[in-house]
Amino acid sequence: MATSGPDGRRRDHRAVTSRALDSSGPVLVLGGTAEGRELATALAVAGRAVISSLAGRVADPRLPAGEVRSGGFGGVHGLAAFIAERQVSAVVDATHPFAARITGNAVAACDVTGTPLLMLRRPAWTPSPEDDWTTVPDLAAAAGAVARRDRETAVLLTVGRQGLEAFAGAPQRFWLRAVDPPTGPRPARCELILARGPFSVDGELELLQRLAIDLLVTKNSGGPMTSAKLTAARRLGLPVLMVDRPALPASAGGRRFDVVPDVPAALAWLTHRHSRR
Repeated sequence: MATSGPDGRRRDHRAVTSRALDSSGPVLVLGGTAEGRELATALAVAGRAVISSLAGRVADPRLPAGEVRSGGFGGVHGLAAFIAERQVSAVVDATHPFAARITGNAVAACDVTGTPLLMLRRPAWTPSPEDDWTTVPDLAAAAGAVARRDRETAVLLTVGRQGLEAFAGAPQRFWLRAVDPPTGPRPARCELILARGPFSVDGELELLQRLAIDLLVTKNSGGPMTSAKLTAARRLGLPVLMVDRPALPASAGGRRFDVVPDVPAALAWLTHRHSRR
C-alpha cells in the first residue's frame, strides 16, 4: 500500500513487513504533524500496533491511522506512567520542531523508563542567495526586531496562534495566519487569517500583494507544506524574519536518542531495532 508523504511523493510501505516490526508493545508516536500521520499509517499498514498522541491544541485535527489519544499526559511522570502502563516498545517524537516542552518531556520520560526514543525532524529551511532573511533565536527577539521598524510596517505572522502574544506590545500592523483563533493578548492592530496549509505559491503571492505586506515573520519549521510563502517572498523581494529552532534537549541520564529526517528513515530505525529483539 502506498501513501502520500508531506512532499507529495507516493511512498510504498509494503517493504516494511509486519514480521520485521513485530514486538510485544505498541509504538507511541508523539504527532500532530504530517510526518506523524504518515508514520502512523505506515505502521498500521505493516500490522504494527501504534498509538498517536496529539497535543489537542487544534480544534479539528487531521487524525492519523491507528489508536489516537488527545491532550497532555501531565508532564514527565504522566508520560512515563503511560509508557509503562501500555508497555510501549519505542517512542517516536514526530512533533513540530518548536514543540520544545513535549520533546523535553519525551526525553525525560524515556530516560526514566529506559524506552528507546527516536526524533523525527524534517530538515530546516535554508536561504538561497536570492533570499533576504534575518535569523533570530526566538519569538522575543523577533518581536523586538519588528518593534524597531516603522509603525506602519505591514507584517504577516505565520508563527502559530500561541506565538502572537510575543508581539502584543508592538505598534505595527499585523496579520496572523493560523488554523484556530488565538486566545491570549494580541497587538492593537491585528487581523486574523484562519487557514490550513498546504498553500500554493500563487496563493501566497496574491496574499502578500493584496495585503501590501512589508515583512514576513515565520518559524523555521521546515518541510514543503508551508514553504510556498518563502518562495513568494523571494519573488517579491520581501524580507523574512526567521525564528530559529530550539535546540534538542540533552538526556539527563546520558541515554542516546537518534534523529532522522523523514518517515522512511524512521521505519528503517524501527525495523532495525525490532529485528534485534
